[in-house]
Amino acid sequence: MITAQQAVMHDPFKITGPTCLSFSGGRTSAYMLWMVLQANTPEDIARWLAVCFANTGKEEEATLRFVAECARRWGVRIVWLEYLSKRAEPHFVLVDFESASRIGEPLLRAFSEHNVLPNPVARYCTAETKIRTIRRYLEAAHGWLADDFEMWLGIRADEPRRAAKLSTSTDARDGIRVAPLARAGVTAGMVGEFWRVQPFDLELPNNNGKTMHGNCDLCFLKPAAQVLALIKEKPERAVWWAKAEEALTTNGKQSRFRNDRPSYAQMAAFARDQGDMFDPNEEGIACFCGD
Repeated sequence: MITAQQAVMHDPFKITGPTCLSFSGGRTSAYMLWMVLQANTPEDIARWLAVCFANTGKEEEATLRFVAECARRWGVRIVWLEYLSKRAEPHFVLVDFESASRIGEPLLRAFSEHNVLPNPVARYCTAETKIRTIRRYLEAAHGWLADDFEMWLGIRADEPRRAAKLSTSTDARDGIRVAPLARAGVTAGMVGEFWRVQPFDLELPNNNGKTMHGNCDLCFLKPAAQVLALIKEKPERAVWWAKAEEALTTNGKQSRFRNDRPSYAQMAAFARDQGDMFDPNEEGIACFCGD
């Protein structure tokens, strides 16, 4: 008879205790969910698994449809959460496809409370609207605290830098972070092939399992050339981000998401009038969001 530990070693997608699967709304995290559903009994899934999607209000509409479709087709409950306020218990609100924000209210609430925009060094947007929002839900709904649960993230084997950072988390309240896809040797190409043969898919470009459209549409952690390309494709994407920068001032100066690149308003103007202005080989900054 094999032990639970041996079962996990044999199948990286086997859950043996309280587990939260962080569903980003992308193909990778959806593939992870599918593998978990195949590897576990309905009883263990009902007992141990919580699947959470933390909506920032700046995801593509196709992402929201995909999250809802995964839940419907696979018969699994995906909990939709949004950040509400640090001043209001329980700090989050439960939503669904119909009621989910489409104009970034969760992020705007976080910006207002911090009175400064997030940046690559202080990424409180991720901490507040995703990590802590999910954590607070797990505590309120399931009573899971600190080391009570594992947080499964959609990080693949071809993302070694992101996988390596999992062990450097300094906040034990985030749960024990696990990357089952990396452990299983899953790559973007494998994820892409999986979705090419499914009866439904995320309605965003599938570039060998990746898409530049995922997560917050013009997230400042994305490479600048990618942000510029997304603005060129759909100029109205830049409006929200430009307004956010215009709305806040820090020490008398207009607040910015990044000081090492032009503002969103400047990038929108450049996209309208000219061509490329950034290194196309720049790498994005790793984030909790996953793919």
